[in-house]
This record gives sequence, structure tokens and C-alpha cells, in this order.
Amino acid sequence: MPSNLVRGAVDSLANSRGRSAGHILWGLGLTAGALGLSVLAARLLAPEPAPPETYSDYQPAVAPEPEPGRPGVSAVWSPLFLALTLSGFRIWNAPSSPARTQALGLWGVVQALNAALLVAGPRKAALKIAAAAAALGAAGAYVWRARKVDPAAAGLVSPYVGWMGAAGALTDELRRPKSAVTLH
Repeated sequence: MPSNLVRGAVDSLANSRGRSAGHILWGLGLTAGALGLSVLAARLLAPEPAPPETYSDYQPAVAPEPEPGRPGVSAVWSPLFLALTLSGFRIWNAPSSPARTQALGLWGVVQALNAALLVAGPRKAALKIAAAAAALGAAGAYVWRARKVDPAAAGLVSPYVGWMGAAGALTDELRRPKSAVTLH
């Protein structure tokens, strides 16, 4: 009886009713692999921290100022990536269909664009903007296609799409040069 409860919970979370344990394990491996490659790329290609500045032998070193908002942004990205991963896993476990195949392809494109965003880093602004815009479009297409396969999987990714849109608008606003205000 307890194994039936566990299997029922897994089936409910993973959308895997009627799927073999092997199929579920393949899906876990593929989604974990995609997530692992993104993390590995981010770690290997992360920019080096700036060395502390020193002005002379008589003054203490001054630590560089941390990038603003890094901890807050990291706290947002982790659950969004987890939801995107679970969504892809649910689509993987859905019954085979052309819509499922298209959704999985779009999920893979979103993952590749996320990796490009991580690789771009703060110094490659043009690549980062292009990858973010493409990721937003691909994620929107994924949600549209996933909704036809598994509405719950599409719902898991909707916050990601919202965050990408809001982050893109905010980034654009922060990069826009401020014009001088003149009083008449």
C-alpha cells in the first residue's frame, strides 16, 4: 500500500500515469542533465571577481563593491529554473503526440538560451540582450504549446515568462541614458 501512495504522488507531480519506471528515469536524467549543463557552464564561465584596489603600501586594500541585487536575483532564478525543469519533465511524461514533441523541442531551446544568458555574463551586453529576448519568445511559445499537452506544465512556466519580461523591461530602463531635466 505505501508503494502505491508513493507511485500515486510521483504520477501526480510528474504527470507520469501509465509510464514505465524506465521512462520516468530517462526523463529525470535528461532534465537533470540539462540543469547540470547550465550550472556547469555558469561556474566555468563566471567572471572573475575584481581584485581589491590598493592605493599605496600605506593604505589598506579596498574591497570592490558587490554587484547590486545579486543575492535577490539568485533567489528568484533558482525556483524559476526548478519550475521550468519540472515543467519539461511533465511534458516528457505526457502521451506521445506532435504537440508534445514540439513542446519538448521548445523546452530545449529555452534551456539552450538560458545557458547562453549564463555564458554571456555582464560584459557581453549585446549577446545577453539578444539571448534574453529570444528566451522570452521561446518560453512564450513553449507555454502556448505546453498548454495543449499539459496545462499544469504550462502553468509552471508562466512565472518564468513574467520574470523574463519584467527583467528585460527593467534592464532596458536601467541601461537607457538619463536625460538632463531642465526647469523653465
